[in-house]
Amino acid sequence: MPLRAVLWDIDDTLFDYTGSDRAGVLRHLRAERLLAAYGGEAAALARWQRAMETEFARFLAGELGFLEHRRARARTFLGAPLSDTEADAWFARYLAHYEASWELFPDSVPALEALAPLVRQAVLSNSSTANQERKLTTLGIREHFEAVLCADGLGYAKPAPEAFRGACASLGLPPTEVLYVGDRLDVDGLGARDAGLAAVWLDRAGAEEQPPPGVRRIRGLAELPELVRGVIGFGAPSAIR
Repeated sequence: MPLRAVLWDIDDTLFDYTGSDRAGVLRHLRAERLLAAYGGEAAALARWQRAMETEFARFLAGELGFLEHRRARARTFLGAPLSDTEADAWFARYLAHYEASWELFPDSVPALEALAPLVRQAVLSNSSTANQERKLTTLGIREHFEAVLCADGLGYAKPAPEAFRGACASLGLPPTEVLYVGDRLDVDGLGARDAGLAAVWLDRAGAEEQPPPGVRRIRGLAELPELVRGVIGFGAPSAIR
């Protein structure tokens, strides 16, 4: 089947979430004079990461709404029974530092621009729609996507096949005509493959493990346009293995 669209992950694929979050939380904790209380930079960052992973998993499972998961992150990190108002205010102060640190990866815009004449482009993310719409607009790349499809709107989160297939249905395309690119092998690569999409794993870190059958690995987004050109065509065989 010909390739007609590319679905994108956002965080740590187009947007440097890890770097932006690290810079933002360290600025926040310095401003709050909390670094020493939580063991210094390395310990505080590890504690922050654990809190994020724990509470975001609860959001994805439907146990918490997006706002509630942010409150829970503040409470879990601080180890304090904050009121909703206190948690909202604390997290908002973090957000100000985090958003001031937002950056795209240098290869993101060139890849989006190179793909624009070739295929349709949209987003599939596990975050909230409002959050990702705002992020893409602030970063100046929203215009590249015809749709921003997120877990809260689809009712399913990656790697569930329903998330990928629901996104394809929103585009009016079968999974066999859509390629997904994301930075997580388990959530993005295997999830997309198992849902019937062409799967591209963006491995910026250079992992030693080999990609499994059905998942193509790239080291940077500069590789993506040529890969896509190789699979576009009317009935052209896929070069992704």
